[in-house]
Amino acid sequence: MATWGLILETTVGLGERKHTEAYVMAHVEGGREMALAELERRARAYTPEHPRSPKRRRLFRDGDGFLLVVDGAWQSHATRFCAVELLDDTDRPAPAERVSDEPVAAEVLPATTPELPPPSVAVAVERDEDGVPVKPAWLGRTDLP
Repeated sequence: MATWGLILETTVGLGERKHTEAYVMAHVEGGREMALAELERRARAYTPEHPRSPKRRRLFRDGDGFLLVVDGAWQSHATRFCAVELLDDTDRPAPAERVSDEPVAAEVLPATTPELPPPSVAVAVERDEDGVPVKPAWLGRTDLP
């Protein structure tokens, strides 16, 4: 099962200090379509800080993401949303260290990976007020390196 990061890229700052920053809004376990559905829900509900008095709001679909363009009184502001597959994360817990320096025999390792519930089964997950799971789904999995 893949882990998808829901990414928001937006322009922050004013004048010469204006720059683009990226934020991870959430992680979604499951298929690409499931991640895109959650991303679209978040993109539709998102209210950017600028412009303060929006005149027009347009949401575009672009491949694996969305582009939100909000026209203000003087200029337009864009926010990009994308769903990307998480390949590596340095904050994942390190595997348990072995006590012995002896090599591990191949027969000690499990022959098969643990059986995970099918993606269609809804699993109740404790989430914070932003909808982000309190405990990452990958924490405690034995099938990860």
